[in-house]
Amino acid sequence: MAKTNSDKELKRVVGVTGLSLNIINITVGAGIFALPAIVGVELGAFSIFAYVFCGIMMAAIMLCYAEIGTRITNSGGSYAYVVAAFGDFAGFIVNWLAVFGWSILGSAALMNIIADSLAVIFPVFSDPWIRGLLYFVLLAFLVLTNIRGAKQGVAFIKGITIIKLLPLIGIIIFGFSLINEGNLHWEHLPTINTFGNTTLVLFFAFAGFETALGVSGEIKNPKRTIPLGIMIGGALVLILYLLLQTVTLGVLGQQMESVQDAPLAAVAERIVGSLGGTILLIAAAISCFGAVSTDVLNTPRVLFAGANDGLFPKFLSKIHPKFATPYWSIICFAAMIFLFSISGGFKQLAILASAAILLIYLFVILATVKLRMKKQDVSEKTFKVPGGLVIPFIGIASIVWLLSSLSTWEIISTVIFITAICVIYFVMKWIKKREEYYKKE
Repeated sequence: MAKTNSDKELKRVVGVTGLSLNIINITVGAGIFALPAIVGVELGAFSIFAYVFCGIMMAAIMLCYAEIGTRITNSGGSYAYVVAAFGDFAGFIVNWLAVFGWSILGSAALMNIIADSLAVIFPVFSDPWIRGLLYFVLLAFLVLTNIRGAKQGVAFIKGITIIKLLPLIGIIIFGFSLINEGNLHWEHLPTINTFGNTTLVLFFAFAGFETALGVSGEIKNPKRTIPLGIMIGGALVLILYLLLQTVTLGVLGQQMESVQDAPLAAVAERIVGSLGGTILLIAAAISCFGAVSTDVLNTPRVLFAGANDGLFPKFLSKIHPKFATPYWSIICFAAMIFLFSISGGFKQLAILASAAILLIYLFVILATVKLRMKKQDVSEKTFKVPGGLVIPFIGIASIVWLLSSLSTWEIISTVIFITAICVIYFVMKWIKKREEYYKKE
């Protein structure tokens, strides 16, 4: 494995609270504003158990991340973990899957949802030029904030997470009194196929937490902070989702199908009238912006780690002389989000995001198992998932099951994408060898 540059120049400023809120912010994205109806229409009152089932699967994956995150504490998150276990080639694949297959396309989609939500209130945002200007201003703000330091980036995320959670918490508190208990009973169990497909949707509502570990090199006391941050953040997300599903289903019942695009807005209208729908549209825009802000904080660190290992252009590993942040990685990452946001051609490629995140999780779980088998210095205390290989096996089985739910087109697209990544990797190695050869000459 190629040796990485030291993370000593990066400041460790992210604590348990910052990491937990970071996880909540990136996980609780735009999907939660439509998710209760999507799941409720398919499963009815049984949807509560789907959340619990999906929560167990995600817990297995999160615990593996908690273990490996205390063993590998340098920047890069999933990429750094896979490189430590399987080397540069596997790390290169994960890096591309994370950056291009998940983060960039996902953030570009969220930027469009921000504009769409605002366009309902302010029609001017339907104009392509105005939308482009909006994307530029929002991304420029995030770039400047994060170049100034991870501490500033996390501080912004803490604030925006609290702001976006307030209307969701309000729906839970004030919506409970409007619940009709009859809406929470089910007449028959869903089929295995229906349950599986719906769980796949739910899985992606929980996905994304690992992005918060991209700042591993800037986390204070990582052997304590990472397990606590992951478990607290994951538990709070599950509780929030369960409560929102219960309230939405209990209040709307059979009417859920007629408000599939905005079920939470429909509940808000029941609580505070027409103003509620407007508040929830604004909340959806804020939620999306919060998720993008977390991506701009974390994913450039993946580029930074890859550049340190010589897998990406070297300039991406440069650290700002004053603020000690990977400023070129931040700028380039935001620029790519901007390009995909205004192009509109990313929609078909976004299909790859679903398979990409599952494959990343699979790589990391396998890396956890491999590194556990290595002899470890007894003086080095790390978190270890209890139960031997039971938890990793649950995670692997869950991922394989969910991958089997992908369509043929999604599988073919994923294979083509990974093949292209492999070709790029070997071409880059060939070019590097030729350069070294001519230098010797």
